[in-house]
Amino acid sequence: MEKIYSPGLDGIIAAETKISLLDTVDCQIVIRGYDLIELSQDNSYLDLVHLLYHNELPTAEKKTTMENAFKQHYNVPKEIFEIFKLLPKETHPMDGLRTGISSLAGYDKSIDDRSSYENLARAYCLLGNMPNIVANSYRVINGQDIVEPDTSLSYSANFYYMITGKKPTKLEEQIFDESLVMYIEHEMPNSTFAARVIASTQADLYGALTGAVASLKGSLHGGANEAVMYMLLEAKTVEGFKALLQEKLVNKEKIMGFGHRVYMKKMDPRALIMKQALRKLCDEKGDDLLYRMCEAGEIIMEQEKGLYPNLDYYAAPVYYMLGLPIELYTPIFFSSRTAGLCAHVIEQHENNRLFRPRVNYTGERYKS
Repeated sequence: MEKIYSPGLDGIIAAETKISLLDTVDCQIVIRGYDLIELSQDNSYLDLVHLLYHNELPTAEKKTTMENAFKQHYNVPKEIFEIFKLLPKETHPMDGLRTGISSLAGYDKSIDDRSSYENLARAYCLLGNMPNIVANSYRVINGQDIVEPDTSLSYSANFYYMITGKKPTKLEEQIFDESLVMYIEHEMPNSTFAARVIASTQADLYGALTGAVASLKGSLHGGANEAVMYMLLEAKTVEGFKALLQEKLVNKEKIMGFGHRVYMKKMDPRALIMKQALRKLCDEKGDDLLYRMCEAGEIIMEQEKGLYPNLDYYAAPVYYMLGLPIELYTPIFFSSRTAGLCAHVIEQHENNRLFRPRVNYTGERYKS
């Protein structure tokens, strides 16, 4: 059989899935048959989690039952906080998150059971754990007090509360939840592929997610939302941002937040949702500077490079306006994506084939 080489596996079909599809022709993100953008108009993050795991949107009763199941896992073993205390102060929050997820494996007494039933139970446990691990790994490493979860709040409101230490307004809760919806699932990016490759060895869910965290930490995959925010803060003004982008273009520097491996000729539809969310936050807080800066940057990049914003470009200022620490933008991304990642690992284990690609050897042979 002829070997086909595609750098970066570009265009290569690596798996069959019933979970999601990026339709680049109609610019749709399809999740279990539904359009993500349409879903986001009337459905919350937990509605989509239920859809991912049970192939249907939940009734109010089923949604409450699922949320209560997550709340049973809001607390993580106290020993994990002791592990966080041993990490250097310079530890990146993604490394703290990776350590926390990896540590959870030791507490799973049925870890070698990879049945769909047990994997789904683990997914529920992980989604309950994630807000605590994201928020308090960061807090412990930075010498701050731990914030205990508040089960009286919704899933997203509690997540926000654990990060910021304050309960969100109705609009803050709505927009933070909306951001989780946007990040929940996106077919086969590098981190999802990494999780499926690891799972294909019959590795457990924690190992697959640990590898996915490592993948998402890489600057070519995750971290763009952080980079965008630092760029906006460096520029300070609309004119300053324009000048900064022009300088980067002249120097042929990569500008984070623009372009996407999949959305080549159109704006990422998720970015438009976050742009609208930014507008609402700016209106509520009476300060539209970040909105005007981002819109100016959007125009320049389209005119100069034919590039359009991706989700991270507008998620960054949204998170900033919500008062979230910049270092936690990517961990929040991963926390949301945990729902999709777990769905992929479950699917991989249900109909597994070990990933074992070949290489196009370009070295020497027959040396004497």
